[in-house]
Amino acid sequence: MSDTSAPLRLMNSKGLLLLTAISIATPAIAQKTYRLGEVIYTAKRPMKDIGIQKTVLDSSMLKENIALSMADVLTFNSSIFVKSHGRATLSTVAFRGTSPSHTQVTWNGMRINSPMLGMTDFSTIPSFFIDRASLLHGTSSVNETGGGLGGLVKLATSSDINDGLGLQYVQGIGSFSTFDEFARVTYGSDKWKVSTRAVYSSSPNDYTYINHDKKLNIYDDNHNIISQYHPKERNRNSSFKDFHLLQEVYYNTLHGDHFGMSAWYTSSNRELPLLTTDYGESDFENRQREQTIRGILSWNHIRSSWKAGVKGGYIHTWMAYDYRRETANDNWTTMTRSRSHINTFYAQAEGEYTPSRKWYFTANLSVHQQFVRSEDRNIQLQDANRAIIGYDKGRIELSGAVSAKWQPCERLGMSAVMREDMYGSTWAPLIPAFFIDGIVSHTGNIMLKGSISRNYRFPTLNDLYFLPGGNPDLKSEHGFSYDLGATFSTGKPGVFSIDGGATWFDSHISDWIIWLPTTKGFFSPRNVKKVHAYGIETKINIGIQPIKDWHLDLNASYSWTPSINEGDKMSDADRSVGKQLPYVPRHSASLTGRLSWHSWAFLYKWVYYSRRFTMSSNEYTLTGHLPEYFMSNISLEKSFSFRPADLSLKLAVNNLFNEDYLSVLSHPMPGINFEFFISITPKLPSKK
Repeated sequence: MSDTSAPLRLMNSKGLLLLTAISIATPAIAQKTYRLGEVIYTAKRPMKDIGIQKTVLDSSMLKENIALSMADVLTFNSSIFVKSHGRATLSTVAFRGTSPSHTQVTWNGMRINSPMLGMTDFSTIPSFFIDRASLLHGTSSVNETGGGLGGLVKLATSSDINDGLGLQYVQGIGSFSTFDEFARVTYGSDKWKVSTRAVYSSSPNDYTYINHDKKLNIYDDNHNIISQYHPKERNRNSSFKDFHLLQEVYYNTLHGDHFGMSAWYTSSNRELPLLTTDYGESDFENRQREQTIRGILSWNHIRSSWKAGVKGGYIHTWMAYDYRRETANDNWTTMTRSRSHINTFYAQAEGEYTPSRKWYFTANLSVHQQFVRSEDRNIQLQDANRAIIGYDKGRIELSGAVSAKWQPCERLGMSAVMREDMYGSTWAPLIPAFFIDGIVSHTGNIMLKGSISRNYRFPTLNDLYFLPGGNPDLKSEHGFSYDLGATFSTGKPGVFSIDGGATWFDSHISDWIIWLPTTKGFFSPRNVKKVHAYGIETKINIGIQPIKDWHLDLNASYSWTPSINEGDKMSDADRSVGKQLPYVPRHSASLTGRLSWHSWAFLYKWVYYSRRFTMSSNEYTLTGHLPEYFMSNISLEKSFSFRPADLSLKLAVNNLFNEDYLSVLSHPMPGINFEFFISITPKLPSKK
């Protein structure tokens, strides 16, 4: 994991010493590049990154193996909290003690958060479809979009395609009869870049686990209970079949004009597993299906001192959720039959202008027009003589921002951003943000940085209109945040490199939306909480060449995140005030180590989440909290080069120490499991 907020990614390379870039001689599942890092003596940092807290995920993390989703990548390569409901089920991401709906997600610049739920399911994003990924923490998200009270996850594809025809095929097979297949065809020339990628994953997903929510008795010969134990059970109703297809076309006129097209189709058919608290023995069906198409067209006009671009995009999602149970022999009762149709139209115009080396200006304007129809015929409300089975709503979202960045001297940089958002007919107050950084020492390249901003998040369509319980009178959530941090980088060419940083963050969020039970028997959202989230984020990256041909990369991160409810008591029985928010770990950490020697590569990944409470009262009951857990994964890869093709073999072991853990209450996670991958890259004639 690299941090481009440190002065490592430079536009002016004067005085920059790059340590030797080492690549494995033959391609693995994806070409891996192991860097010892960069050492800077004097240099100019990118003005675009003045003051921001940014984490960049490199290609080795994204292309590690085809079975990984972006949820897996973020779990082991960052300290943000990834909340998983199980293998191949809903996985959400939250920054700095906020909720998943406070995390904005963009793909090639287009926001892809669900307008119904406000969040993104990262388990449905294959990492093999992402070429560039970065995290903008806290206030830094204001540079890109509004609504990211916690932060922003930026995902993008790339036109970086080799000339000529390219082919790659990867076959993966794993525990629980899991099969993963990946294929890619590329073509590149001076002007054209074309890529087609496809991923298919399937599994019965029927792993076993220890059910700590159940106890079985042990009897003696006289039928007296002498002991109890937690039974081992099998994950029921948990199969999945996911298919993804990504088509990209890029055209460069070689005269400053760049055109691009990306189209991404997803088809998912997933069963939702039985909970550990479900004691029923009857058959049931609990299934979620989704079909989504995302498409973007782009044009960029680039000149020496300015750049202009426009984008247009479209997202269509069809979602179905069915839950039915066999109440008697061959007699099935449908409890839920939900259908949702979501359409989003997107347009954006942006520009950049650099009149001199000291100034950099940007402006952008985006619009999202959303149409949502959601219904469940098993839930009906009566309005006069008309039955209401859902909602059919549309909403336009406008967002515009201008920024000015000033670097009066090589050591000092400042940036001011003004953003304005509108949802429907409601305008948010002006959203200002200010950033500053300064190099205090060239020895060690020590940089101090700070930022301050306000931000707003509008209620989702489900918050406003869900049936039953939607509350059209909700207020927007709003917050105030600031960051203070420091970064450094140093090293010795050909021997080692080290860079890292630490950040203190502090944010206050008012009118926090939470769904609460009502006297009518259903839940409804209300603006009830004031949340104070603060803490520390740290990270360090080390590259070492201990001896010739050996290369070691270490990446570590740690977060301490108190997130406290400071709102007023809702009743005399309310014990949530002054307590940590549910499902927010105070401590989280990750470590990745990569060791390579010639065509061999060994990878070790470790992640830690501290105890999480499941109730706002922070009770230490059996169901009131989830214990801390440590997770370790390893893999070993060997690459071969033959005359007709390059070949790589990889064995991965997940949950190496068979950790018994839960990420979400009553949703069991798998124990130790294995994956094997073979990658074939034919050697095609090069373009003459």
